Amino acid sequence: MNSYLYLGLGSGVLFLIGSFCGYLLFRWKEKHLKEAIDLREKTILENAGRQAESILREARLKTSEDNLVLREEAEKVSRERTREIQSIEQKLQNRQLKLSTHESQLSDRERDFQEKNEQCEKTLHELESERRQIAVLRANIQAQLERISQLSATEARQSLLKQVEEESLREANQLSKNVLEDARLRAEEKARKIIGIALQRYAGEHAFETSTATVALTGDDIKGRIIGREGRNIRAFEAATGVTVLIDDTPNAVVLSGFDPVRREVARESMQRLILDGRIHPTRIEEIVAKVTQEIDETIVRQGEEALAKVGLPPMHLEVVKLLGRLHFRHSFSQNILNHSIEVAQLTGLMASELGIDIISAKKAGLLHDIGKAMNHEIEGAHAIVGADFLRRHGEADDVVNGVAAHHDEVPHTGILGVLVSAADAMSASRPGARSETMTTYIKRVENLEKIGMSFPGVEKCYAVQAGRELRVMVQPDQLNDEQAFALARNIARKIEDDLVYPGQIRVTVMRETRCIEFAK
Repeated sequence: MNSYLYLGLGSGVLFLIGSFCGYLLFRWKEKHLKEAIDLREKTILENAGRQAESILREARLKTSEDNLVLREEAEKVSRERTREIQSIEQKLQNRQLKLSTHESQLSDRERDFQEKNEQCEKTLHELESERRQIAVLRANIQAQLERISQLSATEARQSLLKQVEEESLREANQLSKNVLEDARLRAEEKARKIIGIALQRYAGEHAFETSTATVALTGDDIKGRIIGREGRNIRAFEAATGVTVLIDDTPNAVVLSGFDPVRREVARESMQRLILDGRIHPTRIEEIVAKVTQEIDETIVRQGEEALAKVGLPPMHLEVVKLLGRLHFRHSFSQNILNHSIEVAQLTGLMASELGIDIISAKKAGLLHDIGKAMNHEIEGAHAIVGADFLRRHGEADDVVNGVAAHHDEVPHTGILGVLVSAADAMSASRPGARSETMTTYIKRVENLEKIGMSFPGVEKCYAVQAGRELRVMVQPDQLNDEQAFALARNIARKIEDDLVYPGQIRVTVMRETRCIEFAK
């Protein structure tokens, strides 16, 4: 038990000794650590101080360099500004010198102006005095001229104005003549080129056909057979054909009268077949007329299709083809209208090719331009308008319809086709051998020409020559001068264009002749 006590006491003493030794060791380490820390802090502070001094020294050096640079730049800017100020001062001095010079010059000019003003006033007074003297002299001269010429001032003024008016009229006529001549030459040259090319490329027949409703007979005995018992054959023939049969004293001829050319052709062909057959009675007449009517209908369609083929157009509506074929039996001034329409189509197509427009449309408008003539006895109205309405109902293009309707200027032109058709129509109608006119129509046209020429003042005589293609006008030389004669020719031509309808052109020639006659005794 004691041993355990001694052992416990020994352990406690050792623990106390160990603890005290540990405390002493800790205090010693703490002291040495504090000293090391103080030494390290001192070293750090010394290093920081040295670095701060180095940084401060570098900053002071940097600041000195920057101040030096700024000072140099400031001195440089100051020197530049000094130079600019000196330059401005120099310019101001130069301007002041110039202003002084200008001021001196203005003073000199002002003195000169005052001197010239004084001279002008003096000259003005002198001119006023001279003007009064000239007025007095003019009045004296005018009085002397009136006394010498025996004309008052008003009469002399009127004479001068008349002379000036005549000179102005002469110059105006000459100018207008030159302008019109130049325009005519240019327009005619272009039109002549296009029309000439079209005519050169188209060659049509120069012979015209004549339609007749006269049927030749082999003898007078056949007339009785045509008439029949109590005229029954004639009545049956007229009822079947719709035409009138005229049998007069003309030997070996029967005249068929009918407004419809197709019916007249049916009647003519039927009459010829009946005469050749010899069997003439109502039943046979009805058979022949029915057969000929069917053949004429087929001929009409064939003529329309052949016309399209000749012109080179695609197929059209059957009603259009039929109406076109009916033109084969119609004539205008002895010219077959279907042949005329084919010519117009060819010429219109040729001109369209020269102008670079649609040739097919141009040929259609030319071929169909007179299609209204095949129906204008059935529908009231101008043939151009009637034909255009018919084509519009059967689906033709608007430009073709307008070309047909406008070729006689009865409706406004919406394109060039109407103009081309009008030109080709005139070309086909006025070419040599195309048409013939009766003596009555010719005489009436010549009389109208001479009447138009005689309607102008100053005209002494007027003659229509060269089959109405030229109008020669003789004027009184004491009433018209040369310039007025030119104006008269132009006015007569304009009146002819407005009042008359004629193919081609009419030349107006005004002749003014002055004859001076004296007798030697």
